[in-house]
Amino acid sequence: MAGAAQHAHWSSRWAFIMAAVGSAVGLGNIWKFPYEAGQGGGGAFVMVYLLFVFFIGTPMLVAELSLGRRGQLSPIGSMKKIAQEEKRSPLWGLIGWSGVVGAFIVISFYSVVGGWTLAYMVKSAMGAFSNIDAQTAQDTFVSYISNPVMTLVSHFAFMGITIFIVAKGVQGGLEKAVTYLMPALFAILLVLVVYSGFTGDFAKTVDFLFNPDFDELLYKANSPEAIAAGGAAKVFSLDMVLQALGQSFFSLSLALGSIMTYGSYLTRDVNVGRSALTIAAADSSVALMAGLAIFPIVFAYGLDVAEGGGLVFMSLPIAFGQMPFGIVVGTLFFGLLAVAAITSSISLLEPPVSYVEEKTGWNRRKVAITMGVAAGVLGVLSAYSQGDNMLSSISIFGLSIMDAKDFLTNNIIMPLGGLFTALFVGWFVSRKAMMEELAMEDKTFRIWYFLARFVSPTAIGIIFIKIIYDTVVG
Repeated sequence: MAGAAQHAHWSSRWAFIMAAVGSAVGLGNIWKFPYEAGQGGGGAFVMVYLLFVFFIGTPMLVAELSLGRRGQLSPIGSMKKIAQEEKRSPLWGLIGWSGVVGAFIVISFYSVVGGWTLAYMVKSAMGAFSNIDAQTAQDTFVSYISNPVMTLVSHFAFMGITIFIVAKGVQGGLEKAVTYLMPALFAILLVLVVYSGFTGDFAKTVDFLFNPDFDELLYKANSPEAIAAGGAAKVFSLDMVLQALGQSFFSLSLALGSIMTYGSYLTRDVNVGRSALTIAAADSSVALMAGLAIFPIVFAYGLDVAEGGGLVFMSLPIAFGQMPFGIVVGTLFFGLLAVAAITSSISLLEPPVSYVEEKTGWNRRKVAITMGVAAGVLGVLSAYSQGDNMLSSISIFGLSIMDAKDFLTNNIIMPLGGLFTALFVGWFVSRKAMMEELAMEDKTFRIWYFLARFVSPTAIGIIFIKIIYDTVVG
């Protein structure tokens, strides 16, 4: 029957925590965080990132979970319902729409990268990285993403796994998957940390990640700006601080409808505040463990810590091809990436599935297949826009199709969605209603309310203004 989705609930707080952590822990933690920390100089970036996670991201996590639990519907349905109860404009439902649409767009290119992780896991297991050099590693990656058949197979294989899990429902699919996948993720990550500790430069990594050098974070050396300033060695810049702010916000899977949807499956006896802190702590732990697993290898084999996205698919395979048990380690690493990608992808497909199921009354399997295939077809455009593939020559404001989707969601939809969520909770939902929903101690509630009303929206607004300024001026 229509609307059945809102009646589903997690079987336990543990199941919910695993699912929410799985949503937050994704490729951004294991792939993006290490190279952003590398670009930001290490320890200073990590320190600022963690402060932002707990003082800006976590209050928003609480806000989204509370809205979802109160509404007990899809993000669109929950926002419309709560706006009506608070006698506010139904236009607040657009927050829900931005999350659902954003999640659908993100999974259409996220699944492409997820497919890469599956393909590279197989490549590593087959010994494809044995004794390769930098040029061969680069050629291998470019050749793979330029192959229209292989990219399509890996993309739809990844999407097929996602559809299968989501089609099984909340308890039968999402819960069962994360119950196995999340412990596996932590186990693999721990094995890699231990291995890197013994075979890589662990001492240098610890110093790099936990000994903050704020000059590295706050100044650009030998940059175009420095040259324009008269050849000065360094110029002051807040770019990396804002990057840490953005990473902390987006790493928690906020403003894409996933957390609000997962919140709608919560029962009233779950403490939202404590759960949010647990999720944020677990998410941050994975990011730090990823750094402890990756950087010892990077330092030991002379790789560039600030290389960027190519670090994972073009540089680390060189190290895997030279180190002891490299085939096993490489396979485990890309398996880790694949698991992280899957736990996030199911949370991205869930918001649109929840909404369509709610509106049409179709059974979950039909909705999951329909929405998953639609996202997969849209993802073909992303897959074929990479390397030397058939759509790689198409440019949207100077960006490939895949990069344009990434820019739209990460730089427009998510900041605006997060900003208006903060404003709605802080200024348009009654204080009394929020106190009743969260059931926090008075002092704790006042701290959260201040952060949600003033700190989070201000920070998100600064991110958005900086993005627009860089886009227009840059």
